[in-house]
Amino acid sequence: MPQIFYTEDHEWIRVEGDTATVGITDYAQEQLGDLVFVELPEAGKSVKKGDVAVVVESVKAASDVYAPVDGEIVDANGALSSEPALVNSSATGDGWLWKMKLADKGQLEGLMDEAAYKKHIG
Repeated sequence: MPQIFYTEDHEWIRVEGDTATVGITDYAQEQLGDLVFVELPEAGKSVKKGDVAVVVESVKAASDVYAPVDGEIVDANGALSSEPALVNSSATGDGWLWKMKLADKGQLEGLMDEAAYKKHIG
């Protein structure tokens, strides 16, 4: 069963084995408003925790999305190139941003679970 973690910067990370899918939370997409562009990362790119991995642009502003942990990007959600609003309609589903191979699963310990995240945004 996948584990889901959250960051203070409103990213979610769903971990299955050594691979994780990353996106922004519903709270984040509500704050941003309607997305009009998503700058996706290239597969093969290594990222460190805290690196900017993706830039999302809404009608309000551009916003950085950070890597929640170290790893290598293995896939990006190409559907967002033509339909960035998927992030608004399904932030934790079809609107995922990238998939990555984890470099250090120990880094997950510093992230929040759903209850802690809800308290963080509450």
